[in-house]
Amino acid sequence: MILQLKPSILVETPLGTGQAIFIIDYGMHQNTCWVVALQKDGVVKHFDCNDVILSTNYTYGMNLRKNGFNRKHDNSSNEK
Repeated sequence: MILQLKPSILVETPLGTGQAIFIIDYGMHQNTCWVVALQKDGVVKHFDCNDVILSTNYTYGMNLRKNGFNRKHDNSSNEK
């Protein structure tokens, strides 16, 4: 199954930041493949789901600790 992401999702990959534009699901015995257009040069690459991280989004409170944002705003953590 191929899912087109509308809108695309800003993600971090081993090759840098990019826009995830498709997700390919090959089934329960294989990891999901993310198709990402890299920000630096527009090259489209395929990444295993273990290599993709959502970029920090301060509005929605996603991935805040990666960039050192104050932990009290991170609702997913019970640490103090």
